[in-house]
Amino acid sequence: MLSLSNPLISPLPLIVLTAAGYFVATVGMKGAAGGALVTGGIIALLGFLLAFAAEVLLMRNTHLSVLYILIIGVETVLVLGFAMGIGEGLSFRQAIGAGLVLTGLAIVAV
Repeated sequence: MLSLSNPLISPLPLIVLTAAGYFVATVGMKGAAGGALVTGGIIALLGFLLAFAAEVLLMRNTHLSVLYILIIGVETVLVLGFAMGIGEGLSFRQAIGAGLVLTGLAIVAV
């Protein structure tokens, strides 16, 4: 298994791509929930396909336990940014909680 610090093959771009795929799927689901069922479904499906492809490549060389923690952390940041961008931001208390979760993910991933 390769570590995340391997200078020859870096899984970081694939981690970001996987998280981005899940993010795109989330955007599609939000669109479907808002009434754009077909368009949202297509966007969600494309996002899941992107995440699937990138994650399969990652699983060939990266430990699953570390991989999922990092993907969840990156995906969380992307989705929270999207939520704030569409006016569904967090309260101060929720933001503190999200920060603590992300800090915990960072500590466990290292």
